[in-house]
Amino acid sequence: MTSKNGLTYADAGVDIDAGNELVERIKPAAKRTGRPGTMAGLGGFGALFDLKAAGYADPILVAATDGVGTKLRIAIDTGNVDTIGIDLVAMCVNDLVCQGAEPLFFLDYFATGKLDVAQATRIIEGIAEGCASSGCALVGGETAEMPGMYHGGDFDLAGFAVGAMERGGDLPAGVKDGDVLLGLASNGVHSNGYSFVRKVVELSGLSWDAGSPFCEGSVGAALLAPTRLYVKQALAAIRAGGVHALAHITGGGLTENLPRVLPDDLGAEIDLNAWALPPVFRWLAETAGMAESELLKTFNCGIGLIVVVAADRADALQAVLEAEGETVTVIGRVQKGKGVSYSGKLL
Repeated sequence: MTSKNGLTYADAGVDIDAGNELVERIKPAAKRTGRPGTMAGLGGFGALFDLKAAGYADPILVAATDGVGTKLRIAIDTGNVDTIGIDLVAMCVNDLVCQGAEPLFFLDYFATGKLDVAQATRIIEGIAEGCASSGCALVGGETAEMPGMYHGGDFDLAGFAVGAMERGGDLPAGVKDGDVLLGLASNGVHSNGYSFVRKVVELSGLSWDAGSPFCEGSVGAALLAPTRLYVKQALAAIRAGGVHALAHITGGGLTENLPRVLPDDLGAEIDLNAWALPPVFRWLAETAGMAESELLKTFNCGIGLIVVVAADRADALQAVLEAEGETVTVIGRVQKGKGVSYSGKLL
């Protein structure tokens, strides 16, 4: 009998050996994120976490999932994938801390048409950096090689974070008329509104490697500045006492996100003169002929997290946050009514 070679999985476009190599490459990065409660490394069918070892007596679990959106398109087109993993972690753990939870562990989902081990390693090392900076362990994930689903080097990312709090520690809680709004500075567009951003760059005629008109460096590099992680700072403020709510300013901007943490009978007034609009947002607005109201419900406009605090604790909590390295601005107050009203002007 004559033998003939059969079709292999690699012939179909899926390289199991490459996937195994990636796991080995990222093990050191994942190990660096270990924290109390972590029970096992990568490679199992699931990950174990010991809540008692993490210091919890009567814990409530909190979960969040998110992605990076079309900011990925810029990372793919420029080849600059080193910080997109930080964005992924930030979009999940910043949401968790708004519930009053400490992020404990994180899992990622990375899907591509053909696995580039070196590129994937850079991406996941960024995820590990985000996890380490926010105090949560990278305990596992999924790398999916799916030929025919993604083309030309495209890939997608999703993240999943689990956190915990002691029973009774959930936020928002106790928000009342007169509470002070402390705004924590963003460092750019973060990870929302990038379909609009890419359209504006297209209208401007600039390429990703062109010099940026709003800061030093290239347009692409400026727009890939990673989302800030607010976890450790926010937890320090919560533990100091007097924090009633936190709002992560993501899609929907200031206008849509702050009301999510306010009672039905309360709104807020924000003084737009309290801080300077960062140049990237001014350039986007002016290039697109964008109305101020549209800007405020699309982007963070320079405020990445709002901390709602008791009026008699505002000064002390501002000091706590500044000691943690934050740029803090009193941007307004909670008031009776609904929604967000504005005084002053950003543009």
